[in-house]
Amino acid sequence: MLDVYFLQQVVNGLSIGLVYALMAIGFTLIFGVLNVVNFAHGEVYTIGAFAGLMTITAFAPPLIVVILVVLAVGAFAGFGLERIAFMPFRRFRDEASLKSRAMREATLLSSLAVSIVTREIMEKAFGGAMQPVPFEYMLQDVIELGPVTITTGNVAILIASALMLGGLQILLYRTDVGLSIRAVSNNALGAQYVGINTDRTIIATFMVGSMLGAVAGIMVGLYEGIIFPHMGFAPGVKAFVAMVMGGLSSIPGAVVCALILGTSESIATEFLSAGWKDLIAYGFLVLTLIFFPQGLFGHGRDRV
Repeated sequence: MLDVYFLQQVVNGLSIGLVYALMAIGFTLIFGVLNVVNFAHGEVYTIGAFAGLMTITAFAPPLIVVILVVLAVGAFAGFGLERIAFMPFRRFRDEASLKSRAMREATLLSSLAVSIVTREIMEKAFGGAMQPVPFEYMLQDVIELGPVTITTGNVAILIASALMLGGLQILLYRTDVGLSIRAVSNNALGAQYVGINTDRTIIATFMVGSMLGAVAGIMVGLYEGIIFPHMGFAPGVKAFVAMVMGGLSSIPGAVVCALILGTSESIATEFLSAGWKDLIAYGFLVLTLIFFPQGLFGHGRDRV
């Protein structure tokens, strides 16, 4: 017979993994288009959480309205992030410049700087203390499924993740914007030569990725019942690890690896204290870099 506690941890781990997956997709989309890492993605997660909390505090609308507001704020945050941190370094159009290591390092440092500044601004604006979510919005009602206990937060995260991932697939494979994103990801210079507006496509990529990250932030905030300025750091690191494990530009790979990370962390608490679970992600990262330098789902791209 299955250990009930083990099964419970698997369920909890899948919920955590879905949150990592939503963030990892944002990393993967941006890396696929620009070939650079967006280290401010964790702050978009936090912005989404605070946007939802402010909406709840000010208007107390239905949850679906809160999610729609967070999606809009996430899209705006993605637009602003691209204009401030990435657009100034996209002045060149030749292939050598697009693959330049100097450009990668400049954009990496730029996004890191925006991340730090944004985090400090949020701390000054909202304070460093944890902000509680109003009780009526907390997703912590218990649901009994035989020997396994889940909460409405687990269900909400599952439904939101499924809808967002399904919507993303429709966007990428059934719309002109999605086809443009895939074309620029495959060959930015070639896409520009055949008439695709690469600047507009890059902006759309940032907006889509940031919407996913923002929704992940508010869902976790409602599930855990607290929101604070540094809440995006740890999930951002885990999502980055999932992206690297998945092969940098593989969306299915990022999702699968995010689920592996979340489940592994949750199960590890059966054998290790909770303070050690973060080592699981770093252990997976080290093993991936050593044995699978192109990621588990990489296809002929540069080594990680």
